[in-house]
Amino acid sequence: MNLIFSAILGYSEGSSKQNLEYSKFWNLKSQEKAKIPSKIGMIIAYTPTLITCLSFFWIFPNGGIRFFMLNFAITIHLFKRLLEVLFVHKYSGSMAMNSAITISSSYFIAFSSLIYIQHLTKGSTEPIIDLKYFGFIVFLVGIIGNFYHHFILSKMRKKGESGYKIPKDGLFNLVICPHYLFEIVTFFGFSLISQTLFSFSSTIGTLFYLMGRSYATRKWYLSKFEDFPRNVKALIPFVF
Repeated sequence: MNLIFSAILGYSEGSSKQNLEYSKFWNLKSQEKAKIPSKIGMIIAYTPTLITCLSFFWIFPNGGIRFFMLNFAITIHLFKRLLEVLFVHKYSGSMAMNSAITISSSYFIAFSSLIYIQHLTKGSTEPIIDLKYFGFIVFLVGIIGNFYHHFILSKMRKKGESGYKIPKDGLFNLVICPHYLFEIVTFFGFSLISQTLFSFSSTIGTLFYLMGRSYATRKWYLSKFEDFPRNVKALIPFVF
């Protein structure tokens, strides 16, 4: 169900039938909708799930090393997101309240399920090939790459500026959404730590959603900037 929901959401984003209304996809025609500052919206999106993940350390104190590594990695991921919202990202607009609730609910359901299902595997036979330590390294690569490109984006806007520019440096010279690419790497790291069917389906679902969102982002840049380089892809260098 998680995979199907993510795939549908990704298709909706990519086809521009229904974009989550935040950032550059805020629909200015939808003034009648309840809206909040983007910064507050993103705090709402991440905080409940971060608190839940922290509580899992207390609720399941003897979950085992794989459970601990997965919960720790997800907690670090969410804590990083919250710190970026507070101290890195520069916000100038609004987002629809329902989008903030949708994002927050999606994170809560996905990560709570991922961690709880990991708890249910306690005592079961370990995978023949143990990938949890390799998975943690993959997770670190993803989270560092994601932060690096978020940092590049944050430096593009000077104080008082509110418009958009074509991002450069890092992998922005190859794809318009390298931060999404590294987000997928992060989720792939979660899957390798967990090694459950649900974790891999969650990663595939995230891939579908971010493919749709990045495709819509590239289309948006093409429509707004005549000098946008056509060789810059959406998500995967030289491919997509």
